[in-house]
Amino acid sequence: MASIKVEIRSGAYYDSAFLMQLQRSLATLPGVQDAGVIMGTEANKELLAHIDLLPAEAESAKPDDLIIVVRAETETGAIEALSKVDELINRRKSTSSQEHRPQSLETAVQELPEAEWVLVSVAGRYAAGVTRQALRLNKHVFLFSDNVSVDEEIELKQISSEKGLLVMGPDCGTAIIRGVGLGFANKVRLGPIGVVAAAGTGLQQVTSHIHQLGSGITYGIGTGGRDLSEKVGAVTFLQGIDVLSRDPETRVIVLVSKPPAPKVAEKVLEVARRAGKPVVVNFIGRTPAARQVDNLTFAGSLDDAAEQAVKIANQGTPVAEESKVKIDRFAPGQRYLRGLFSGGTLAYEAQFILQDYLPRVFANAPLNKENRLPNSLVSQEHTIVDLGEDEFTVGRLHPMMDNELRIRRLLEEAADPQVAVIMLDVVLGYGSHPDPAGELGPAIAKARKLAEAAGRYLEVVAVVTGTDEDPQTLDHQIEQLKAAGAWVHPSNETVVRYAGRILQALNQPKEQPEAAATTPVALATLQGTLIAINVGLESFAENLTAQGTPVIQVDWRPPAGGNERLMSILEKMKK
Repeated sequence: MASIKVEIRSGAYYDSAFLMQLQRSLATLPGVQDAGVIMGTEANKELLAHIDLLPAEAESAKPDDLIIVVRAETETGAIEALSKVDELINRRKSTSSQEHRPQSLETAVQELPEAEWVLVSVAGRYAAGVTRQALRLNKHVFLFSDNVSVDEEIELKQISSEKGLLVMGPDCGTAIIRGVGLGFANKVRLGPIGVVAAAGTGLQQVTSHIHQLGSGITYGIGTGGRDLSEKVGAVTFLQGIDVLSRDPETRVIVLVSKPPAPKVAEKVLEVARRAGKPVVVNFIGRTPAARQVDNLTFAGSLDDAAEQAVKIANQGTPVAEESKVKIDRFAPGQRYLRGLFSGGTLAYEAQFILQDYLPRVFANAPLNKENRLPNSLVSQEHTIVDLGEDEFTVGRLHPMMDNELRIRRLLEEAADPQVAVIMLDVVLGYGSHPDPAGELGPAIAKARKLAEAAGRYLEVVAVVTGTDEDPQTLDHQIEQLKAAGAWVHPSNETVVRYAGRILQALNQPKEQPEAAATTPVALATLQGTLIAINVGLESFAENLTAQGTPVIQVDWRPPAGGNERLMSILEKMKK
């Protein structure tokens, strides 16, 4: 009959990889049927119970107790297997390439002061404490450990952002820093593309595909899956965008995540628009309104994100239009759009595009019924009016032929002190007004002068739809509108997005969010040779050594023997 024997060692801490290897070694001994080697957490004990390897004497083990259980064919075999535990442990330690191991993180930093990184992969209940310690020592942290509470994550990232340090995690599986992979990472060549990802295998897929396509990576900054939650607020994600926007070797930025919280996504995309570089976005499962928005390219998949990034990097595609618009020329209180269209489809498309910039646009022919303008003759907030709708053409020529009503409305809107941008369409061709810009141009100039006299700046933007062979002549129409002071382009999307950027900037809160002060991450701490200190899984140190990276493995043990009350007291004393 099989015999189960157990040994419990108090305060004997080993990382999970070491325990797994010890368990496998025990299981291969003669006569052993099964083995379990775990730390005595409730979850681990439940797993042992599930496979009938939890004897009664192990049920009361504490989280900092090492439980070693063996089931063997005979009682003698089980006892002999347990007697070999120390031999197996020592054999494993003797295979380590690092002869001396410091007993604490502080000692490791004294021995390797040039290290900028600390890798933390200890059990989750200890991980926040080790990370705090690393931050006190002014080190960036790759926090692989999971089971760190949201409150602890928020606290750690608040500290790191104040100190200009990165905390990648918790539960961050992958990162690449100047060609060196941390955690689970692929060997990827250096190149012009930087990635920020709240998805470990997503980061691996994108960076691997970029490598397969012949390009390479400057940085792959992991953030941990909760970083883009509303509670955490994308602290590390935003730091990553800032780092890549300032890094001279990064030409294209890629952002990867499962769908962020809506408010957080809006904040991230706004920061990305100001990055000053092309940004490829793949929020997996989130359908974008358009493929291209200013300098942002939205990808439909991880591979598509890699392909778009490589394409942009190879072609040297400039940022689409100037991301930063001039808003200092507008007077206080100017914030609204008034669109006066003669073409219904152009007005409809304008509403659709403006969804990327404005929370709500009223219209007499709205996308959504709740945005219907109560009175088409009276604008409110952001408004787009299709003057070609039936309500305006009863007993009157269509506005593509008759500009009188639109000119009246243009001057009326220009007198509104809250109006910042007026948008027009000018449609050429047979049947249209023979010289629409000849009438609209003087009206635009008059509207802008009225605003100027009132101490305001009025931006008038216009799309001209037509060809160089139309009877009105495309170039001549554009020249007249520009001479009147209008911002003109033959692309409706380009005009709408230009206006959208202005309005978005004007409608942002003047006061910054009440977040804690942040300090930019110093690029110098990331650009040199990566040197690291590893606390936890030895395999991470071995992987760094294999990549030619200097690293020290800390022979870490839980403080105060894992006693949580004493640990809390020690932590308060350190603070």
